[in-house]
Amino acid sequence: MKTHSLKAHLIAKNDRIDIFIKSIFFGTVFCVICAASHGQDLNWLMSAKYKLSTGIYSIKDANGMSQMALDTNLRASSDLGNTWLGYYESEDKTLRQTRMGWDSVYHLGPIRVLPSLQSASGGFLGGSLGVESGERFFVGAGIGRTNLNNYVNLNFDPNDSWSLSGGYHWADERVLSVQIVHDNRLNPDQQHVHISYRQNFSENDRFLIDLLYKSGTVDTQAIKAYGILLGMDVGVWGLRFAYDPKVNFTSSDMRRLIVSYRF
Repeated sequence: MKTHSLKAHLIAKNDRIDIFIKSIFFGTVFCVICAASHGQDLNWLMSAKYKLSTGIYSIKDANGMSQMALDTNLRASSDLGNTWLGYYESEDKTLRQTRMGWDSVYHLGPIRVLPSLQSASGGFLGGSLGVESGERFFVGAGIGRTNLNNYVNLNFDPNDSWSLSGGYHWADERVLSVQIVHDNRLNPDQQHVHISYRQNFSENDRFLIDLLYKSGTVDTQAIKAYGILLGMDVGVWGLRFAYDPKVNFTSSDMRRLIVSYRF
């Protein structure tokens, strides 16, 4: 998606500063509203569990030219759900973006409702709503929408899309799932299919593999490409490596190395 790709245009310096301040303001207001709606004060910030992640991305374009990028994210998990703040910067500093978001899970009988909200400097706003049901066998569906402003799309799936998912959860904390994410707004031929397997060894130790198949049109050419993500968490440390060809449906391939620390 061109408007959501890593080739988003550079925002003028003064506009970036203004939008960054507005993003912080509205993000803070949002967190306060969430806390109030749960009958809590901001003590949730002190009791939350935090995860700090730093990602180094290597991006190679169709001409073989490579560029590095750095992405840093801080996530807080509490009874309010997950709130996060991130900053992305390309090696040549022509692309910088501050992002923030929130997601949670609400249980309504046998149904789990999964909302999310995102905002970013440059005026981007987006959100998604999913539903899921089942314990051992589970199925789900969702939809995402944005205001189509430029966004460094770091969930790497189409944002304006519908999704279907399903899987099986073993009693020993192994999970196998399949998810389809299909663009249904700007580029309806673009689609991701994920096959994921997660093995939890303990509360803090786990292994993850995510296989990706993507299809669609990139620069007027139909493509079919395969990617992979491998992850391991041991204690408070986490490590992820991913290869994502035609990232965000552009002509560039991306390799990502992400290190995380929980506290």
